[in-house]
Amino acid sequence: MKKQLYVSLTLVLAVFVGIQSATAQERGNSEPRVSPNASVSQTIGTTVATVTYGRPAIKGRTYFEKGAQLAPAGSVWRTGANEATTITFTEDVNFGGEAVEAGTYLLFTIPGEDSWTIILNNQLMTDGRPTWGAFTYDESQDEVRVMAAAVSNDTPMMEWFTVYFDTLSEDMAHLNLHWGSTKVAVPVSVK
Repeated sequence: MKKQLYVSLTLVLAVFVGIQSATAQERGNSEPRVSPNASVSQTIGTTVATVTYGRPAIKGRTYFEKGAQLAPAGSVWRTGANEATTITFTEDVNFGGEAVEAGTYLLFTIPGEDSWTIILNNQLMTDGRPTWGAFTYDESQDEVRVMAAAVSNDTPMMEWFTVYFDTLSEDMAHLNLHWGSTKVAVPVSVK
């Protein structure tokens, strides 16, 4: 029993170190990131929705307004930092009112004052590497675009960009994008 546990732990550690090394090699170094990566998953019905993203901090800079230093209003944003944010659905879903097939997509947004455009895009790779930011964003690769209200009243301040799920039921949840005092929620439902 102890030997099996030791072998299992050794395998888990080897896989973890391998993943960490591969990630460092993909970005060209092993230094800590200023905007660390994160991921969040939520099971909705039998479907798993997973978002992987970089978490920038505001650090006194402007955001979500015209000419802002971070994520300026009216411009396509990678919805985080570093590589473009990805969202994966293990089964078909309804995303903000639009049918979306199971798969992995880039999650881009266009912040606005009262509402945001939320984009699921198919361009996972650029020049054989994971797409970095929104620099090579190609609108022709959009799977869907949906609108979502931006809420800032009674929203707690969030220094670090955060993605999370709430309003969970057996067949629905809200995907939340929350930064500063702005929060945008997109309903994700399954059959």
